[in-house]
Amino acid sequence: MNLVDKKELTFALTTPLYYVNDLPHIGSAYTTMAADVVARFQRLVGHSVLLITGTDEHGQKIQRTAESKGLEPQSLCDEMSVGFVKLWQLLNIQYDRFIRTTNDRHEAIVKEFFQRVWESGDIYLGQQQGWYCVSCEEFKEERELLEGHRCPIHTNKEVEWRDEQNYFFRLSKYQSQLEELYKSQPDFIQPESRRNEVKSFVNQGLQDFSISRVNVEWGFPIPVDPKHTIYVWFDALLGYVTALLEPEVEPTLENALAKWWPINLHLIGKDILRFHTVYWPAMLMSADLPLPVRVFVHGFLTKDGQKMGKSLGNTLDPIALIKCYGADAVRYYFLKEIEFGKDGDFNESRFINVLNADLANDLGNLLNRTLNMVKRYCAGNVSQITNEDIPVEHPLKSIGLRLGEQVKNAYEALAFNQACEAVFLLVRACNKFIDEQAPWSLYKQGQQQAVEEVLYAVLESVRLAAYLLSPIIPNISSDIYQQLGFGIDFNDQIRTAISAPFAIHGTWGVLDNQQKLGEPRPIFKRIEPPEKG
Repeated sequence: MNLVDKKELTFALTTPLYYVNDLPHIGSAYTTMAADVVARFQRLVGHSVLLITGTDEHGQKIQRTAESKGLEPQSLCDEMSVGFVKLWQLLNIQYDRFIRTTNDRHEAIVKEFFQRVWESGDIYLGQQQGWYCVSCEEFKEERELLEGHRCPIHTNKEVEWRDEQNYFFRLSKYQSQLEELYKSQPDFIQPESRRNEVKSFVNQGLQDFSISRVNVEWGFPIPVDPKHTIYVWFDALLGYVTALLEPEVEPTLENALAKWWPINLHLIGKDILRFHTVYWPAMLMSADLPLPVRVFVHGFLTKDGQKMGKSLGNTLDPIALIKCYGADAVRYYFLKEIEFGKDGDFNESRFINVLNADLANDLGNLLNRTLNMVKRYCAGNVSQITNEDIPVEHPLKSIGLRLGEQVKNAYEALAFNQACEAVFLLVRACNKFIDEQAPWSLYKQGQQQAVEEVLYAVLESVRLAAYLLSPIIPNISSDIYQQLGFGIDFNDQIRTAISAPFAIHGTWGVLDNQQKLGEPRPIFKRIEPPEKG
């Protein structure tokens, strides 16, 4: 097998490495849920998948936060990093690697990468003057600042004036190469609105950026000048490379890049757009390494139409939300109701209405009442019916036969809302079909074959819906599959040998007459809105 064939069978993707100056918020959860959906889908279609997440633990912001709490920086990082791990467990995130940038192996990778860029002549000592946002860990141009020298992202924080000697990376040298990248590979940055934003920024002319800090102890020292500390973003982006290392191998660039590089997909929020689409590719060009395939940028989340923030007192605690409603409910709402790539809003009333309508009523009630009818009218099994008995033009089969490809295309485009909408068109068609066919009347008329055909078509459609939704709502999908007599649990799939491959289970007609159907039970209990007091 050549390297190209090998790479086609692998799919590596990353969330950002989350900054640990505070516990994870709903925005971090949103990116990670999306990454988990992509990873699960890629496993279903037969790829060997590596999902990377982790924490970014260096820099002045961490140092200051730790000081304000009376902690050592490492103690703060340890405490906060555990918070991310716990939330990912609650959200049912099946990550493969969790990288912490305070890891010794990471330091070895950063030093080797720095040396490559140093030897390429792209690092020099210079004077840095400008406005610095500690919360962003980034210098800001005067034109970006809000009134009162406040950061445009951290609007309640004033930037600080800096005038210091730093080491710089020759970003300006890569201006034309970056412009050519965006032109020749338009899918490198998605969606298009973000690509246009980056192109506009780069077209204005790139300035070299400083990759070291003085008077910041919390970080790796510059190998050629230990008085300086490596800038947190230069260090953090390389966490994606360190995470590729197999646990037992020596931490070298060659070993890290051997199997999974280049990364197929970086998922990020728009606040870290420039780091991933301008600085990162230029750094890789300097080190003569292949670039990631795609960077997909999602929007910001609001609550009840307002920006979330501690000062407003309207933050949304992801742990409380999951404990109240369950992981699948949270995953479903954020991925179905928000077009990925655009800003989105959380409203509790709409959240409850969507879950009740889609998961409790349309899908849950459909499965429950159909299984109960099979029990009542068919002695618990539609034993005489097979896929071949249902004609291609059947109203449910005709939708189901093309649904797998539709949903596959939507997942590949990260259009999670479109995947959900397509599946629920079939689910709603099932509810309409049952009401129109009235199997209870057919049974009274003695039309047993017709009863079984109706119930088989509906159960098979529910199975297909559950399978196609399994990357988003794995617990509910597993429950449906078990009630339909399959021994497949989407949470315990063997990653190297998927137990329900897309090529088979992503098509209509898998249920057969040997299927031993399970006992009907609710898959999603209707949520009663909290009483307003």
